[in-house]
Amino acid sequence: MAGRGRTRNDASMIPDEKAIETIKKRKGAIVRLGKYLSRHWFLLSLALIMNVVSNSLALVGPMLSGYAIDAIEPGPGRVDFSAMFYYAAWMALFYVISAVLSYVLAVLMILISRKVSYRMRKDVFDKMLSLPVGYYDTHQTGDLISRIFYDIDTVNESLSTDLVQILGTVITVAGSLYMMVAISPRLVLVFVFTVPLSGFVTRFITSRTRPLFRKRSASLGRLNGFAEEMVSGQKTVKAYCQEPDAIQRFRRKNRESVEAYYRAEYYGSIVGPMVNFVNNLSLSLVSVFGALLFMAGKMSIGQISSFVLYSRKFSGPINEAANIVSDLQSAVAAAERVFKLMDELPEQGDRPGAMELEPGKGHVEISHVNFGYTPDKIILRDLSLSASPGSLTAIVGPTGAGKTTLINLLMRFYDAQSGQILVDGKEVHDLTRKSLRQAYAMVLQDTWLFYGTVYENLSYGRDDIAREDVIKAAKAARIHNFIMGLPQGYDTVLLEDGANISKGQKQLLTIARAMVLDAGMLILDEATSNVDTRTETRIQEAMKKLMKGKTCFVIAHRLSTIRNADLIIVVDQGQVAEQGSHKELMERKGFYYEMYEAQFH
Repeated sequence: MAGRGRTRNDASMIPDEKAIETIKKRKGAIVRLGKYLSRHWFLLSLALIMNVVSNSLALVGPMLSGYAIDAIEPGPGRVDFSAMFYYAAWMALFYVISAVLSYVLAVLMILISRKVSYRMRKDVFDKMLSLPVGYYDTHQTGDLISRIFYDIDTVNESLSTDLVQILGTVITVAGSLYMMVAISPRLVLVFVFTVPLSGFVTRFITSRTRPLFRKRSASLGRLNGFAEEMVSGQKTVKAYCQEPDAIQRFRRKNRESVEAYYRAEYYGSIVGPMVNFVNNLSLSLVSVFGALLFMAGKMSIGQISSFVLYSRKFSGPINEAANIVSDLQSAVAAAERVFKLMDELPEQGDRPGAMELEPGKGHVEISHVNFGYTPDKIILRDLSLSASPGSLTAIVGPTGAGKTTLINLLMRFYDAQSGQILVDGKEVHDLTRKSLRQAYAMVLQDTWLFYGTVYENLSYGRDDIAREDVIKAAKAARIHNFIMGLPQGYDTVLLEDGANISKGQKQLLTIARAMVLDAGMLILDEATSNVDTRTETRIQEAMKKLMKGKTCFVIAHRLSTIRNADLIIVVDQGQVAEQGSHKELMERKGFYYEMYEAQFH
């Protein structure tokens, strides 16, 4: 029994692992923010000096005010106007200098925070480009954008305002306490009761509001992700008349975001009034005990006045600090989300001694490959195939058979769990990713064009390409006449994702871009799905001519377009069910034959 009792007591003393992890993340985020700030140590040092000087000059004011008041003695004609104006003039001068320094300090902190936010955004974007493709398959685009903009903006705002206030608070509180002790140590005893009470209230409330700010950032990320999905898929939403459903779902997510924001701000805002109440209580006690000391002849009116002013300076910053605690918590929560993204594992680096893939024949061989996006769900099982140099290999099969997955493996967007993929006799893991991917030109079913001219989009990835070669590729892709019909021809600016042209025209542009790249191997993943049959036939003919001597992989659902392929690979349930030419597969009357007949009968 005793042993069991000790076990329970020991277990009860073990801190919650989740709480410990949360504390570590918060401290880690603060330390990393400090590293970003330390890169601008000179500006920070200058800001610190200005902060010290500005607040120190402001602290002299109450003392001079007390001297000025004591220059006024009871009774007519007994006022020392020269002394009063002397102290008042110095007090005004100090306040003016302090105000100017405070303004320059605010501008300086804005400059520092701008540099920090710029560097953070750059680091986050660089990190995103180093992440594997699989990361984007499991994370919402809107949430990632929210981290780049909203979360970093939250950190930026906190650095530019809250940091200055915190530094000013430390200086003002320490200076005010010193001056109050110098004026009357007895009255300072009032704060022995009120300051711990204020600290307890602040700690109690902030410990319960901190998780609310993390939830607020997360809910806003989900809202942005949903909004991005609805905007990008607006045509589908309208086509299916799902506007009411989209509105309802947005309303629900918006309500969740607003409620999370409200709860965080509401409970965070309680800190200020509670601390303000404690500060007002301390001021009341100072007034009462100060009056008693004056009646006992222990303090003058001027000293009481100075002490009251210093007590306001002492308690005021504490109140302000309590008010900005919620902002700091929000900034730390935002920083945690940003650093979480930056801590994601990048795409696995090349092996030591990895070779550059030199332009070669383009012989691709896949041997006994097994792959699954998750270990418990294998998509490709013992898959093997061989593509001869300069051949046209078509990959067909039902939806979900693993066709696109195979392309992902060829490009090393993912790595197989087992088996080998060879290019010109070299295992892909022994090659650098960059040289391997540059050996392929790829056109996907989902077209991608960026904001820029037609020429810039076509020459993407080939800075050294001549304009004549770009035009030649456009003519081969049967897109030249369309381009010349645009307002500025090849210099016409395309909107983001080519929003000002048709989907078929975007497809033709991406095909021409692949031709411009002039890589040794070509991957077409349903690349002609958005063009009509006649245009598709013409493109296939042009490709056949331009891709002579190059290895080409084509994923197609319309089997009529791949009848002239050198090799047709039929993939079913992650395995090669059949392979051969169109004529050979039709004669076997197997799975390919059934698929072909189903499309035309």
